[in-house]
Amino acid sequence: MRLQVDDEKVPARPFTLRCPKCQSIVHAQPVTGAYEESALARGNSPASGHPRLESPAPTPPYKLDASADKKSAANSVDESSSADSKDLLRMLATLLQRGTQTADNARPWRRSVLICVGEMHREAVARALAENVYDVYVAENKAQAVERMRDERMDVLVLAADFDVAEQGEAFIRREINSLRPPERRRLFLVQLTDTGRTQDAHAAFIGNVSLIVNNEDIEKMGRALERALRDYNELYRSFNEVLKVSPI
Repeated sequence: MRLQVDDEKVPARPFTLRCPKCQSIVHAQPVTGAYEESALARGNSPASGHPRLESPAPTPPYKLDASADKKSAANSVDESSSADSKDLLRMLATLLQRGTQTADNARPWRRSVLICVGEMHREAVARALAENVYDVYVAENKAQAVERMRDERMDVLVLAADFDVAEQGEAFIRREINSLRPPERRRLFLVQLTDTGRTQDAHAAFIGNVSLIVNNEDIEKMGRALERALRDYNELYRSFNEVLKVSPI
C-alpha cells in the first residue's frame, strides 16, 4: 500500500506511522541533504531509469464504447421488453426482503471486476460484464493486475490460462491470491475462464480452487452466470457475514 505524507508535516528526525491496511508499523527516514544531491534524487542515474525499477500503473477502468452501446440497446429492446416486468418484480421482492437489513449489510449496487485473460477474449469478457453493471478493470499484464489488486480491493477476478503467458501471468496471479489472508481471500470471487470446462460445473470449480468456471463459448452469458453464482455464494456465507457484520460480495 502506498502512503503519502505532506512534505510540510514530515519530521526532521526518523519517525514511525501505522499502515491503515495491515496495521503494521512503518519506519520512515526524512529526506536528507545528501540524498537530495545524489544521482537518484536528481534522476540522472542509469539504474533509476531501468524499466524493472519503474512502478507500474494499475490497470485503468474499462469504458464501453458509446456508439456500440446505442446499437446494442436498439437491437435488444424487443427481446428484453417481455422480461422487464419479471426483472422488476424480482428486484422489488429483493428490496422487500432486505427491508429489515441495515445499510451496512446491504450489498453494493456495483461490483468491481478485474479481468486477467488473453487478448483473444479480453474485449468480449469486459463488454459482457460492463453491460451487466460491473465496474470493470482490464489488465494487459501481470504487473498491471497486481498493482490494481494491491491498490483497490476487487470483488471478482476473472482469470484465464492465456493471460500474460510470457511472464507466467496465471501462475503469478494465483500466487498473489494464495498469499491473501483468509478474510481477504474469502471476499474475492475467482472465476476461471477455460475452453475445456463446462460452465457452472461446481465439482470442477471445487477441484480447481475457484468459485466459478465459465467456458469461452459462454462469454456472452457470463453476466447471468456470474450473478447466479454470486447469489449462491452470498447465501452460503449469509450467516457468517451477519455475525461478522460485513456486506455480501
